[in-house]
Amino acid sequence: MRLRRTLVSVAAVLLLATSGTAAYAATREHGGGTGGIRSVTPITTVYTYGQKVSAVAVEYGATVNPRKLDNSTFAVSDTSYNFRFNPIEDLPKLTERKITHTYTNSSATVRADRRSVPGRFVIVELDPDQNAGWTVIVSKCPTFLCTVKVNPELPTRVTQRKDVHAQPGKGKGAGPVLAKGAPRTSHGVTEAPVNLLVDEFRYGSYLSGGMVLPYHYHLPKNYQPGRKYPLMVVLPGHGMGWDGDNTGVQIAADIPATAWLQPSVTGSREDVIVLAPQNQRVGDVAEAELLVKLVEQFSKDHAVDTERVYATTVSYGSRLLWEAYAKRPDLFTAGLVTGGFQVSTSQAEAIAAAEIPLWITHGVNDHLLNISLARNSRAALRSAYEAQGKTPEQIAELLHYTEYDNEAFTLPDYHAAYGPTYDDQSILQWLLAQRK
Repeated sequence: MRLRRTLVSVAAVLLLATSGTAAYAATREHGGGTGGIRSVTPITTVYTYGQKVSAVAVEYGATVNPRKLDNSTFAVSDTSYNFRFNPIEDLPKLTERKITHTYTNSSATVRADRRSVPGRFVIVELDPDQNAGWTVIVSKCPTFLCTVKVNPELPTRVTQRKDVHAQPGKGKGAGPVLAKGAPRTSHGVTEAPVNLLVDEFRYGSYLSGGMVLPYHYHLPKNYQPGRKYPLMVVLPGHGMGWDGDNTGVQIAADIPATAWLQPSVTGSREDVIVLAPQNQRVGDVAEAELLVKLVEQFSKDHAVDTERVYATTVSYGSRLLWEAYAKRPDLFTAGLVTGGFQVSTSQAEAIAAAEIPLWITHGVNDHLLNISLARNSRAALRSAYEAQGKTPEQIAELLHYTEYDNEAFTLPDYHAAYGPTYDDQSILQWLLAQRK
């Protein structure tokens, strides 16, 4: 997660939050009538660089005629704010979204086949490549570094440009009008969002020595306690650390947590248990000790294959990985470090002694954590292996390294090395292939 350097007024954040709550209540009252649009539900998806509104579900009072719908029936506008590049004051600035598919459904969610089925909901899907509709916003800025959270009051708005008809009876033509087109009237969100994949995670917290570690986890859909599953521990960046008001943001802020649930991302259909703790940025040693205890306890409570316990990191999360791997190398199988901090000499020696396979990736022009940190980590680990008498070929099997130039990033945040990393299935498949 990119470490924010922009100073943001806490008062501005609070003002937006309170005004958003009032607006949300008003639109619920307006949209809950008996005629016209009954409700507007945002649907979100976590893409490579984070969660955004990927569709809206517009509800009517009767089954909608899909034959009278097309991509020009509705307009959707959403925020152009992106926490990586914009001040929080830009959050109310809206831009029109590009609509890609329009169809009917029986519930307020998308369909993989995008085919209309009888229902009261019109699903309006939006262009996933458009830099708009992001849900993650700045949360708190206790120092010059900020934390982030998922916006509880999404500013998404829908306009019905054309008439929407009910299903006709036999030989009845288009069917009666359910709602007349009103191109000058926009409707705000009236329902809580449907967060694809994110809503499938469960919340937990681990308490030890007076410290609490919030986490979310995901079990496979057909989870069987008698089986054994690989465990993927996802360690987030500084800004996704818990600040008392942003529980769960580590799932939504970027792709690593939800990636392991998607064969289209990983290239693997293997079921994986995902454990995504937050952090509190109170120090590597204390937090790594808590992380180790959580992984131990979680592995006892769930059907974890202890021969396949992996960790993957974003930015600050690397500091916990280095310390946890050095502290308990027997606990982990392999690791993937993206855009991270530098390993210490003692940590490198402990990791090399345990021969834990690692893949390090970093952006050449990372503006927050200089590329030298990754290069120094590679050098320290290589030296530790050489001291043990490992050959270059043996070291190459244990230590993989990739640098990304600017063109590898689909958004110009060159600190977010997880972007091109998680676009490369070969890296993700390599991680899952490692065994003790």
